[in-house]
Amino acid sequence: MDFLRIASKLLSRQKLNQAIDKILEMRVQGNSQTEVAGILGVDRSFISRLEALGEVNRGQRLAVVGFPIANKEPLQQLLVELGVEYTLLLTEEERWKFFAGMEGAEVFNESMRILVGLQDYDAVIFFGSDMRNKVVESILGSHVITVNIGESPIRSDVYLNPDEVCKLVEKVRSLE
Repeated sequence: MDFLRIASKLLSRQKLNQAIDKILEMRVQGNSQTEVAGILGVDRSFISRLEALGEVNRGQRLAVVGFPIANKEPLQQLLVELGVEYTLLLTEEERWKFFAGMEGAEVFNESMRILVGLQDYDAVIFFGSDMRNKVVESILGSHVITVNIGESPIRSDVYLNPDEVCKLVEKVRSLE
């Protein structure tokens, strides 16, 4: 273990590195600064300053949302590699589990919380049914790019071509 003495404090470099890794991992997974701060018991401004210390490129902030997606996990990995800041991809089963046990008002409130959070991004790519795309466009306006993956209601998972997703992300990034 690598310890540091600062005045009367004894610090573990390993513990600090683990905490930073946990913060960054949670942010990459799509948790907000406020959520991470609350979970770890630190100020949100600490998370912001930590990110600022490591920032290399301040580009367009991009979110990708879609459901029901058959190849969710490889797409999530691809989106992380492409530097997408927030992803929410769900299979049909996960979509139903996400709202299981919620009453109508809770479903509405959680949906609105997610949509309001998406307004923090410069661009949002949304993969959904024709009906859901219209709703998302009306709420998020001009900074959403919708991709129709089927007629509503879609009842089974839809495969998205990773190459096409990559091209779309790169095209949106090039519009910066």
